[in-house]
Amino acid sequence: MLRSIIVRTVDFCTRRAWPVFLLAVLLTGASSIYAVRHFGINTDISHLISSAVPWRQREIAFDKAFPHRQNMILVVVQTPTPELTKRAADALAQRISERTDQFRSVRQPEGAFFEQNAFLFASTEDVGRTMGQLTEIRPLLGMLTDDPSLRGVMKVVSFGAGGARAGRMKLDDMTRPMTMLADTLDNVLNEKFASFSWCVLLSGKAETRELRRFIEVDPILDFGALEPGGSATNAIRQAAAELKLASDFGARVRLTGPVPLADEEFATLEEGALLNAVLTILAVLCILWLALRSARIIIAVFISLAVGLAITAALGLMMVGAFNMISVAFFVLFVGLGVDFGIQFSVRYRSERHEKDDLSEALRSAAAKAGLPLTLAATAVAAAFLSFLPTDYRGLSELGQIAGVGMIVAFITSITVLPALLKILNPPGEPAPVGYAALAPVDRFMERYRIPIVFMTGAVTLIGAPLLLQLRFDFNPVNLRSPKVESVATFLELRKDPDAGVNAIEIIAPSLTEATAIAGRVAPLPEVSRTMTLQNFVPEGQTEKLAQIRDAAKALEPVLNPTRVSTRPSDEENVGALNAAADSLMQTAGEEKGPGAIAAKRLAGLLSQLAKSSPELRARAERALIDPLMTALDDLRGVLRAQPITLQNLPKDLVRDWMTPDGRARLEVVPKGDPNDNEVMRGFARAVLAVEPSATGAPVSLQEAGRTVVNAFLQAGFWALLSITILLWIALRRFGDVLLTLVPLLLAGVVTLELCVLIGMPLNFANIIALPLLLGVGVAFKIYYIMAWRAGRTNLLQSSLTRAIIFSSLTTATAFGSLWFSSHPGTSSMGKLLALALVCTMAAAVLFQPALMGPPRDKEKLAKEERGKAEAAQAKAGEDRPS
Repeated sequence: MLRSIIVRTVDFCTRRAWPVFLLAVLLTGASSIYAVRHFGINTDISHLISSAVPWRQREIAFDKAFPHRQNMILVVVQTPTPELTKRAADALAQRISERTDQFRSVRQPEGAFFEQNAFLFASTEDVGRTMGQLTEIRPLLGMLTDDPSLRGVMKVVSFGAGGARAGRMKLDDMTRPMTMLADTLDNVLNEKFASFSWCVLLSGKAETRELRRFIEVDPILDFGALEPGGSATNAIRQAAAELKLASDFGARVRLTGPVPLADEEFATLEEGALLNAVLTILAVLCILWLALRSARIIIAVFISLAVGLAITAALGLMMVGAFNMISVAFFVLFVGLGVDFGIQFSVRYRSERHEKDDLSEALRSAAAKAGLPLTLAATAVAAAFLSFLPTDYRGLSELGQIAGVGMIVAFITSITVLPALLKILNPPGEPAPVGYAALAPVDRFMERYRIPIVFMTGAVTLIGAPLLLQLRFDFNPVNLRSPKVESVATFLELRKDPDAGVNAIEIIAPSLTEATAIAGRVAPLPEVSRTMTLQNFVPEGQTEKLAQIRDAAKALEPVLNPTRVSTRPSDEENVGALNAAADSLMQTAGEEKGPGAIAAKRLAGLLSQLAKSSPELRARAERALIDPLMTALDDLRGVLRAQPITLQNLPKDLVRDWMTPDGRARLEVVPKGDPNDNEVMRGFARAVLAVEPSATGAPVSLQEAGRTVVNAFLQAGFWALLSITILLWIALRRFGDVLLTLVPLLLAGVVTLELCVLIGMPLNFANIIALPLLLGVGVAFKIYYIMAWRAGRTNLLQSSLTRAIIFSSLTTATAFGSLWFSSHPGTSSMGKLLALALVCTMAAAVLFQPALMGPPRDKEKLAKEERGKAEAAQAKAGEDRPS
C-alpha cells in the first residue's frame, strides 16, 4: 500500500508538473520571507542546557538575584603606569556615561571608595611603613607641590645629588629613581611614548591590578539585531578613539563580558561563512555532475533541495524561535542528508530511464523501486533525530526537532517537487547502464571471502575497544570559542588572575550572617584559595590604621596643600634647571664606578641633551613627569582623608553586587590551582558542592554540564536505537534483517570513537552531534542495501545503488567539510568529527554490510529448489530404469 501511495504521488506530480512547481515556488518564497524576518541565533552557550535541570535552576536564580551582572560589558583599561591607568579609565568612564542613549549605567569597581580607603585594606604594618616613608620625603614633596613643573623636578634631582655629596644618603641608593627618570627622558628624546610613575617610585613596583582598571557598563541592547550589543561596543571604541587613549596614555582598551562574548561568538561564526557557503555549493554541484551527468537533473535536485531548506528553516524558527549554537548546524545537516534522497531517487530514475525511453514511465518505475527504501530511510533518520527531543541537552534537542522535521520535508520534496521538475526539464535518455562495472572484482572478492572479512573487521573493532576508556569529554564552553577574538582572549587572561574571580563559585545565602558562616565552612577546603562576602569590604584593624593615616595627614597637610605656588617657569628657566641638575649629578658621580655613579652619569647626559633640544621636547618631557605627578598627589590627598568603613556606609553599587534588596547575600569562592585545567575545576566544584549543594558558577556548570550531556546522549541513543529497531522490525519483519542493519551501524559508531582517541580529538558540546548524525546517515545507507538485498539483488557494489551511496556520501562530506574550515573552534571540531563519522559509516555500509549479509535469501531458496528438483528427477530416473 505504501509503495502504491508513493507511485501515485509521483505520477500525480508528473502529470501536473507546472502547478506543483508553482506551488513549491510560492511555499519557498513565503518560507524565505518568514525566515529572513524572524532569523536569530542565541549565542549564549549556557542556554544549551534545559532550564529544568537543578543546577541550571540555581544558575537562573543567581542571574535573577543579580541581573545587572548578566547583560554587562566589562571594559578593561591597561596602561604602562598606575597613574595613566587611572586617568585613562576615568576619562573613558566619564565620556561613555554621557551616552545615555546607549548605556543605563557606568561604574568603576575600583572607584572613589577604594581609592580613598585603599590603605585600610592593607596590613597595619604596611600602612605604618608607607606613612613613615611619606613623612620622610616631606621636603621633596614640598618642592614638587611648590613648583609642579620640569624646573621643580630638576630641583628634586639637584637636592638628591647634593644630599649624596653631603653624605646624608648614598648615591647607590638613588640608582632606581635615577634609572627610572633616565628611561623616561630617553623615551622622550627618541620620540617614544613616555610617562614617569611616581607611584612605582614610592612603592618599588607596580602590581598587575594597579596597571589595569575595569569599567562595568550596563548597555541598552538591540535584540532585533544579530549582535544586540554591537551599537554599545562601537560607542565605547569610538569614545576611546576620540580620547586618544592609545596615543596619549599608551592605553590598551579591551572589551569582554557576556555581551561582547556573545556578539563576537556570532561574528566568529559569520566570518568566512559566505565564502565557505559559495565554495560548498560549487563543490556539491561538481559532485552532483559526477553522479548524475545531466545539468537538467542537477538543476532539479538543487531546486528541490532549496525548496526543502527554505521550508525547514521557516518551520524551525516557528518551533524554537531562534537557533542556538548547535541547532544552527541544521543547514549543513539538511544539505548533507537531504541531498541523499534526491540523489537516490535521481540515480534510480537514470537506471530506469536506460531501460525505458518514456520519462513518465521511468519516473513511475523509479518510484516503485526506490520509494519504499526512501520512505523507510527518511522515517528512520527522522526518528533518530527526534529521539533527542526529551533530553535535557536543549541545544541538541532543538537540533533534533528541526532536523527530524527537515528529513520529512526533504523526503516529501524528493517525491513531489523533484519528479515535477524532471518532467518539466525533460532530461535526455540514458544511453549506458548506471553503475560501477569496474567494481565487479571487488564484489567477487567479498562474496568469496565474506567470512574472513566479517571476522577480521569484528576482531579489529574489539581489539580497539579498550581505547574507549580513554575517550575524553571536554565540556568547557570556553574551549569552543576562538581565543583570537578580543573578548575571549581578555577573558582567558582575566581567568588567570584570582582577584578577577572569573572562575569563582557563587553561593546565595538567605542573609549576610549565613553567607559568612558558609564561608567559614568552605574556606578551609584545600581546593579553595579565598572566599568573599560583603563583610570582607569592612576591613579589620581600622582604628590603628586610621590613627597612623591621620598622623601622616597632619604632617603632610601643609606640604600637600600649600598656600601659594611658584609661578610657572619659562623655557629658559627650565633649561637652566636641567643644566644645573646635570652638573650636580656629574659632580656627585665624580670618578666613582658603582651603579649609582653610572646611573647618575647617564641621567646627567640625558638632561644635558634635553637642555639642548627643542622647547617642544622639553614640554613633552614636562608632561611625562608632571601629569602623573598631579594624579599621584591627588590620590595621596585622597587616601589621607580615609574614613571608618561600616556595612551601612558602603557604596550602594558595591552593596548591589553582593546583596539583594530582600537581604540575600552573595558568597564568592575562588579556586586554587590552574584555572585552565578542567580536572582542577571539577575537583574544586565537587569539594564545594559537598559542603554547600546550592553552589553555582562556572566550575559547577563545567562539571554538571558534562554529566548532563553524557546522560542526554545515553538516553537519546537508547531511544534512537529503540525507535529505529521497532521501525525496522515493522518494515522488515525479520529480526535477523534488523540485526543486519544495526550491527554495521553500531560498528561504525565504535570505530568512530576509537579513532577519536587515536587522533586526540575530545568530544565537546558541539562535535558530539556527530553521533546522532551517524545514526541518521548510517541507518539510511544500510536500509538501502538491506532492501536491495531482500529484493534479491546481487553484485551490490557494481549496482546503481552503490553509485548513489558513494556520491551521496561525497556530497554530505563536502557539506560537513565546510564546517571544518570555520573560524569558530566549536563549529570546526563539529565538522571534523562529522567527516570522521561519515567515513566510518560509509565504509561500514559499502565494505562491511554486503559481506555481512551474504547472498540474497531468494537466491538461496531458488538454489535449494533447483537442487531438490534435480534430486527428485534423479530418483525418478532410478525408479524408471529397468531392473
